[in-house]
Amino acid sequence: MTQEMRAVEITSPGGPEVLQLVTRPVPEPGHGEVVIKVAYAGVNRPDALQRAGLYNPPPGASDLPGLEASGTIVALGTGVSEWAVGDQVCALLPGGGYAEYVATPAAHCLPVPEGMGLKEAACLPETFFTVWSNVFNRGGLKGGERFLVHGGSSGIGTTAIQLAHHFGARVFATAGSEEKCQACRDLGAEVAINYRDADFVEVLQAEGGADLILDMVGGPYIPRNLKALADDGRLVQIAFLQGPKVEVNFVQLMTRRLTMTGSTLRPQSDLAKARIAQDLAEAVWPLLSAGRIGPVMDSEFSLDEAAKAHARMESSGHIGKIVLRVAG
Repeated sequence: MTQEMRAVEITSPGGPEVLQLVTRPVPEPGHGEVVIKVAYAGVNRPDALQRAGLYNPPPGASDLPGLEASGTIVALGTGVSEWAVGDQVCALLPGGGYAEYVATPAAHCLPVPEGMGLKEAACLPETFFTVWSNVFNRGGLKGGERFLVHGGSSGIGTTAIQLAHHFGARVFATAGSEEKCQACRDLGAEVAINYRDADFVEVLQAEGGADLILDMVGGPYIPRNLKALADDGRLVQIAFLQGPKVEVNFVQLMTRRLTMTGSTLRPQSDLAKARIAQDLAEAVWPLLSAGRIGPVMDSEFSLDEAAKAHARMESSGHIGKIVLRVAG
């Protein structure tokens, strides 16, 4: 294996232009880790937040962006027995995905689903780990419940719609254009709400309220989300694209028995992420292998076009996932 690799680093906090192609040493696997020769890396909102200086890597993680990738295992650390050199996997990463090689805990790897290419597989870990842990584990979504996901055409949204629909929920989604709303309906949303034309609060209240809302917008959406919830409803917050601070009347939490919770994936322990991976292997990976659900692909850029990929994501014009082609 070569000793050096191409990688994209954040030269200083700023816009997409601060992403620069550099040469770095190939990482060595630590105890319980594998090294993956990266074929494709997923591009996600947290990468852009890190690039802007708003989301620092956890202690010990690579300073390179990239939280998910697919490829081939080329090295095993001590204590790794569940994988072999040559296995094709996709993996949740602590960082470092924008590179030709990356190290990650072996327990955070999952096999490439049957019949799926490496490009599509690179789109799975970040969104599926996030949706499963927040919608089903933390949010407790059950069949028959009314589920609202904001940003329905995003990577998170397209994943949440498919999984919630598959497990029997009534799915509502918001998006910013008719094209995006139609994409949500095609994936299983019963109702797609163009937030530029309609008020999601009114739509959900007319249906009896949402039992669960998954939100990444924050800011002014927080009090509106509470109004849109049914009694005993749950709000799960996973990001704050419009800010984390807002004034809320908490009396309604008591009188209507509402629950507000949330999480971020990256700072969680290796064990917590390994447990999510095991859940996905048992409950979701068979659905992917059977073609019953799958990632929605938007666009592909080469590794040296990482800045263009970030500009595409921040334009909010995309539907589904953006990937970087690393190998070849």
